[in-house]
Amino acid sequence: MRRNKMWKMMTASAAAAAMVCAAVGVQTVSADDKKVLKVAMECGYAPYNWTQPDDSNGAVPIADSKDYAYGYDVMIAKKIADELGYELQIVKSDWDSLVPAVQSGTIDCVIAGQSITSERLQMVDFSEPYYYATVVGLVKADGEYADAKGMSELKGATCTSQLGTIWYDVCLPQIEDADIQPAQESAPAMLVALESGRTDLIVTDMPTAMAACVAYPDLKLLDFSETDDDFEVSEEEINIGISVQKGNTELLDGINSVLETMTVDDYNEMMDEAISVQPLSE
Repeated sequence: MRRNKMWKMMTASAAAAAMVCAAVGVQTVSADDKKVLKVAMECGYAPYNWTQPDDSNGAVPIADSKDYAYGYDVMIAKKIADELGYELQIVKSDWDSLVPAVQSGTIDCVIAGQSITSERLQMVDFSEPYYYATVVGLVKADGEYADAKGMSELKGATCTSQLGTIWYDVCLPQIEDADIQPAQESAPAMLVALESGRTDLIVTDMPTAMAACVAYPDLKLLDFSETDDDFEVSEEEINIGISVQKGNTELLDGINSVLETMTVDDYNEMMDEAISVQPLSE
């Protein structure tokens, strides 16, 4: 279940939106051309973002590559760039390199399904949420844990998730007697671990799990959110935001001014579209 609540977006005036074009950290070109907004993401985390060989469905070229990027994050990036008058450039980066790239100013912002955690907020600034992602489990449909009705019924499961995520660091340790395997480098890697039988369970978020079930019909999604036997996570851990360099308030205000115009239904419709066109869904 996606979070069904009022999303409070930061208000920014039209003047602030215009000022963002001169924001610190925004990459510029010649005076006669648009400023370039460099947005980093993994380009390998469907349905948030992925790599594809052409520009179908509105995909955007990946910098220094012959490939293209698309997905929910690219849709959001395109809307922000269009509304604020930027030329969009997508930069492919490993998950662990995203925050350092923002800190150093190598890129302007990260739109990559990042949770707005207290730890990350010490290193970067975040926009208001552009998605709320319920935590769920994924198992084989014919596996030992396929009929689990709550987290307590996952006792003893061999499990893993993606490196550097709340799923691995916060959720897996809550499973009693869990056999926690090493963290996987990427979302595709954790799915392969489950599909190949190396693990009984992976924990992820709802959009990732929904996309995985399209790609791998033999998987089953376990959603305990309507029970009292669910994973315990804070609001900050399921709020997905856009990170920018500390102190870059002009860019942050501009991003928030765009997000402010969008509704929960807008976000959900975009995510559903991303899931429907992800490469593995075909």
